[in-house]
Amino acid sequence: MIGVSARVLDGKAIAAAVKSELTARVAKLHESGVTPGLAAVLVGEDPASKVYVGGKRKDAAEIGMLSIDADLPGDVTQEHLLEVVQNLNADPAVHGIIVQLPLPRDIDPVVIQEALDPGKDVDGLHPENVGLLALGRPRFVPCTPAGCVEILRRSDIDITGKLVAVVGRSTLVGRPLSILLSTKAPGLNATVTLCHTGTADIASETLRADVIVVAAGHQNALTAEMVSEGAVVIDVGINRTPEGKLVGDVDYENVSLVAGAITPVPGGVGPMTRAMLMANTVEAAEAMA
Repeated sequence: MIGVSARVLDGKAIAAAVKSELTARVAKLHESGVTPGLAAVLVGEDPASKVYVGGKRKDAAEIGMLSIDADLPGDVTQEHLLEVVQNLNADPAVHGIIVQLPLPRDIDPVVIQEALDPGKDVDGLHPENVGLLALGRPRFVPCTPAGCVEILRRSDIDITGKLVAVVGRSTLVGRPLSILLSTKAPGLNATVTLCHTGTADIASETLRADVIVVAAGHQNALTAEMVSEGAVVIDVGINRTPEGKLVGDVDYENVSLVAGAITPVPGGVGPMTRAMLMANTVEAAEAMA
């Protein structure tokens, strides 16, 4: 067996702690007559999306929130989907709305995101919320970047003044995370390099980084030769091997021998993404209470 020297950052355990705290906050809202409501809009029969949304609904029930299901057929029109979103915007029982991606090819996800009430956009994808994050005044931080930060904070990893390399510039993870990590919030305020397919030498950037976050979208995007000894590695990726094994974007076995701390897949960032969605919804309910 290959020895693992890195400290394992247990996202599953951290998510459980977050959900326990949220349960207490939800109970307090119940006392004032408010039950936080999360509406999940699921279009079509994509298996991965169904599993993911099912997990979110399960989490909501566990902490005492109301889960509002809005399941639509795969051939739904953009006009009908917009109507569903507007109805949820107007529903006082709904405090948070998520529209599960990907959507069918004939539906523009940006149009749908723009239609959401920004105060109920608990995925943090509405242009107004993206803009507030860029200004350093976030309302709702996208859930995966928020989960990465929560793992660092609850693992007592202070990145103030540290060098961070974020690999991947998606609008869901890499880009908002690079902004978030560079804000002046306690424990953050890092110097961030955002690496992507146009970066000439990604290894040169990751080798000098104290913290590496990998959201590249493919297996083995980060190998041991790309990591300096003792660096913290956060693996956002989710990939399935031909044998059916779930793995991240990081060569976990070998990088673990070099890194000082690392998140596993599964059990790392994934549970935190769902936990932070619950946290955003509770915050939305508290703001409206």
